[in-house]
Amino acid sequence: MSASDSQEFRYNPQAVEAKWQQIWEKEKTFRAVEDRQREKFYCLVMFPYPSGRIHMGHVRNYTIGDVIARHQRMLGKNVLNPMGWDAFGMPAENAARKQNSAPSRWTYANIDAMRQELKTMGLAYDWDRELATSDADYAHWEQALFLKLFDRGLVYRKKSLVNWDPVDQTVLANEQVIDGRGWRSGALVERRELSQWFLRITAYADELLDGLETLPEWPATVRTMQANWIGRSHGLEFSFDLEGLPEKLPVYTTRPDTIMGVTFCSIAAEHPLARRVADQNPEIAAFIQECMKSGTSEESLERLEKKGFDTGFKAIHPLTGEKIPVFIANFVLMSYGTGAVMAVPAHDQRDFEFAQVHGLPIRIVIQPPGQTLDVATLREAWTGPGIMVNSQLFDGLDHETGKMRVMDEFVRRGLGRRRTHYRLRDWGISRQRYWGNPIPMIHCECCGVVPVPEADLPVSLPEQVDLHVQGNPLDHLTTFTDVFCPQCHGPARRETDTMDTFMESSWYYLRYCCRDFQEGPLDVDRVNYWMPVDQYIGGIEHAVLHLLYARFFHKALRDEGLVASDEPFRRLLTQGMVRKDTLFCSEHGWRYPVEVAEEGGKLVCSACRQPIVVGRNEKMSKSKNNVVDPAELIRGYGADTARLFMLFAAPPQQDLEWSDTGVDGAWRFLNRLWRMVRDVAVLVPGIAPAQTTPDELGLKELRTKTHETIDKVGRDLERFGFNTAIAAVMELVNVGTRWLSENQMPEGHPQALAVLRELAETAVLLLHPLVPHITEELWQILGQGKPLAFQSWPKVDLQALVRGEITIIVQVNGKLRAKLTVPADISQADLEALAHHDATILGNLQGKTVIKTIVVPGRLVNIVAK
Repeated sequence: MSASDSQEFRYNPQAVEAKWQQIWEKEKTFRAVEDRQREKFYCLVMFPYPSGRIHMGHVRNYTIGDVIARHQRMLGKNVLNPMGWDAFGMPAENAARKQNSAPSRWTYANIDAMRQELKTMGLAYDWDRELATSDADYAHWEQALFLKLFDRGLVYRKKSLVNWDPVDQTVLANEQVIDGRGWRSGALVERRELSQWFLRITAYADELLDGLETLPEWPATVRTMQANWIGRSHGLEFSFDLEGLPEKLPVYTTRPDTIMGVTFCSIAAEHPLARRVADQNPEIAAFIQECMKSGTSEESLERLEKKGFDTGFKAIHPLTGEKIPVFIANFVLMSYGTGAVMAVPAHDQRDFEFAQVHGLPIRIVIQPPGQTLDVATLREAWTGPGIMVNSQLFDGLDHETGKMRVMDEFVRRGLGRRRTHYRLRDWGISRQRYWGNPIPMIHCECCGVVPVPEADLPVSLPEQVDLHVQGNPLDHLTTFTDVFCPQCHGPARRETDTMDTFMESSWYYLRYCCRDFQEGPLDVDRVNYWMPVDQYIGGIEHAVLHLLYARFFHKALRDEGLVASDEPFRRLLTQGMVRKDTLFCSEHGWRYPVEVAEEGGKLVCSACRQPIVVGRNEKMSKSKNNVVDPAELIRGYGADTARLFMLFAAPPQQDLEWSDTGVDGAWRFLNRLWRMVRDVAVLVPGIAPAQTTPDELGLKELRTKTHETIDKVGRDLERFGFNTAIAAVMELVNVGTRWLSENQMPEGHPQALAVLRELAETAVLLLHPLVPHITEELWQILGQGKPLAFQSWPKVDLQALVRGEITIIVQVNGKLRAKLTVPADISQADLEALAHHDATILGNLQGKTVIKTIVVPGRLVNIVAK
């Protein structure tokens, strides 16, 4: 029986993990201090909303970040790895309303619970830098930053059509409307006109777009999504004359090559011409009201049935003089461009659908290469490249040349001008809710809108508030709203809108750098030591929202002299989701909690006896009844098993499919590691790890394998190949275990013991970033004093990588038939001859004629025969 088989030596993850978590916390092992003599590494995972419980998505995210941080620490870097809480928002307000409690109480209770759960995962955080965005000092300094941006003209207030979430009773930015619904509530979004506060993100549109070229270590998909959202385009701006009216109808187009295909114009429901017609036509007035029930984002408008009304106005085509109708259309927004569109139904899908509904002409002016489109058979708009036709003096031009020529003609005749246009709109930050950071402004009838003096910051939320009133609770609280104007000292009213929570997440990474600084928002010296973030980790769903806002905010603060770097995040990893098969009732659907019965050999719902359907590989969610509780998993198997499974099951960029057998496999491997290292530890007290490679007892191969594994794992971790790194260490552990079982250890054989110690220590060192608790314990069992958290990453002995012998695979017609052990420096001719004379291969070639032999040096021989 090996030493590790006895009860006292068995792996007990609960005891091991509790021990090391206490040590790390007591000794503040992961506390980060600025040290300009060392290379810094700032690792950051997007902070969570304190919902109350961590889920498997959290476990995966934070484990990935922890591996990267621990690995960089072992490489000698000065690592900052902080954690905090994105604490404001509607869920807290809604939960507090249901529980008749205060949002702050709900929020901070959840933070306490989630902090404890995160600590059971053994994450190497500097908890001294912990922050919550609802903390008084964080709110204070965010308000101070708001006023700095206001002074620079980057904050303004105006009336605007906004996306209104009727469930959360608040405004949403366009980026927060997903498929026409609120990103949190899922409610269908409506359109309202309200006075709103905006950040002038468009002032940085060019820099935000061009700056993407400086981020080669961001995923290409994220950079493309941001570029498309900014949407810089070059086109033509011109105006249609209106028959019988002094006004003109200005439009902007990126497709001037289709100018001769215009058969009508579309205007927004809020356009002045539409308002004029509505005053005389109740039916149109009702239609405009219907339009107001849809959102203001392009995505929400794309899915609408194309509806409209003829205004009766006629626009005059600027080149042909043709009179074309002007329609109010429900898919045109006043806030985009001029609120009017030149409609080319043959070459724009929305215009095509609208023209078909309203019986409007369709005129083809671009023919695709090698094809001839016919209006009679056209089933959808042709939006691709082609040759201009039916376009008078522009006929025969390719569409790109045609764009330039048409713009030249408009400019020459004084009909229009070239213009650069952006899809990006200024960021509306006003939210009509209580649980958010107050906007520090005051409304005075005499002085207008006045900022709160810096000495009076922060504007704090009142604690005694009725959350059950309709709309924003702050509007109903005179003790909060009624103030004196800071300028004229007359009666005034405090702003009751609070800030969009994406404000908080746009600079939290900077505050981590100087969490204890109380003389301003940021300690510039410390911020510039740590910034930019070297590795940022989070979901792809934040590609446009948080990541774009944070880039803008960072550049604005740079121009305030508060940061030196141009970009906040140097390297970005977007991790996949955690998925799991789901059982659901075919009658009741996802949300029904399924209890399964068996009937006639088939699974049925125990309540209604309808068939059970398996939803394959669905995203984990409570509504789908397929959630695995991390706390339960950690109690049963330990955090290291949970971490190992998450890292081994799939590369971090891909979705992970949950597997109970995979969890069991991770648990079994950690037990094999424990037994192997303990068996070695019993044999090697007083023996130092090998420094050179011996030539006896197969030890050379053993040491070569050790250093090949160091080399591979190091390269794998740099490219986030955690699964392949784990596989390599598993193979090393198996080699060590097999060697121990096959070889009697003679007394007085220090070389063999030294090689074994090196192999065991290497396995422990390489696995430490991934499974830190068990490896710390095994490191101590091996007799080491200084904890692994302070050890360096093992170095490759290049001499050990030189193999005397290698294994070559021999295939016949691509199928493995034999393996040959040959000298590493064997010639290609000798290798080919050995393969052809191997007894197994000769048997496989019997009755066949060899056509050719393919040799891949150092790897394989493939004999093609028939």
